[in-house]
Amino acid sequence: MRILIIAEHDGSSLKDEFYKVLGGVKQLTPDIDVLVTGFRCTVICEQLSGLSSIKKILLIDNPVFSQQSEDAIAKSIKDLANEYTHIFCSTSSFGKSVIPRLAAYLKVAAITGVSAIESADTFVRPIYAGRLLTRVKSLDAIKIVTLLGSAFPLSDTSVHRCDVEVPVVYLENNNIHVQSQTHFVSEKRNHSKRKPLQSAQVIVSAGRGLGSKENFDELETLADKLDAAVGATRAVVDAGWLTNDKQIGQTAKIVAPELYIALGISGATQHLAGMKDSRIIIAINKDSNAPIFQVANYGLVGDLSEVLPRLNAML
Repeated sequence: MRILIIAEHDGSSLKDEFYKVLGGVKQLTPDIDVLVTGFRCTVICEQLSGLSSIKKILLIDNPVFSQQSEDAIAKSIKDLANEYTHIFCSTSSFGKSVIPRLAAYLKVAAITGVSAIESADTFVRPIYAGRLLTRVKSLDAIKIVTLLGSAFPLSDTSVHRCDVEVPVVYLENNNIHVQSQTHFVSEKRNHSKRKPLQSAQVIVSAGRGLGSKENFDELETLADKLDAAVGATRAVVDAGWLTNDKQIGQTAKIVAPELYIALGISGATQHLAGMKDSRIIIAINKDSNAPIFQVANYGLVGDLSEVLPRLNAML
């Protein structure tokens, strides 16, 4: 068994999703190779070299990867794939872009959104917005898999050891090019002092029941007091109250924090699929029949315009 993980990074640091994938894959074998694609990103190799579970780092340093072109990455992995039995990535926007392309190039099935690894060829993944779990067995020679970050905790693999030095293999790949139909236009990053949703231990999330964009001041105050990340339903994002990187749901970010506070969220199936694995769920809604109360550990029926100021005052 030989396993390769595709490193997910922003050019300067590894993302939390990578550490969760690494923690999940370690149960199959302690010897794991990691592929890093990028341009002038040796700092990523330095961050990886202190992890004892990594056997080897493969680095493709090429200007083509300066913008992390998914098609170029998939093509570069295609040339390496025959050396491995498994290739893993996270079920993030990055993984959702790279893995289907790679599976198509290799003519194998892509097993996506895996929530548990039972064996080298058997995986569990949710379907129907998390209402059912399916056990999937792959007979392909190469298993192409994405793991749900919310199903695998951020383990001690993120702790680096000075006494561990992992070899870096520099791969020459000058034949990779971005498809002519695609070119980089621009990139705009949302900078926030808050923790990323998928690694936050506490999330305060808003639905249309919050009333209006102006009422977010009280929500922000609550998030500050709890050192929490801020999330939202699709309705809130579509209304322009928050940016789409805050959206939680089946087709957005899937989270599983220690504490999830749902404010004015009715509990549509699409949203529940993105947060129902949270350890403790608190719901506040003026509609006592809202579906969110069926999954909540604690529920409070009340008007947010009255409840939020009182809650902030108590905290």
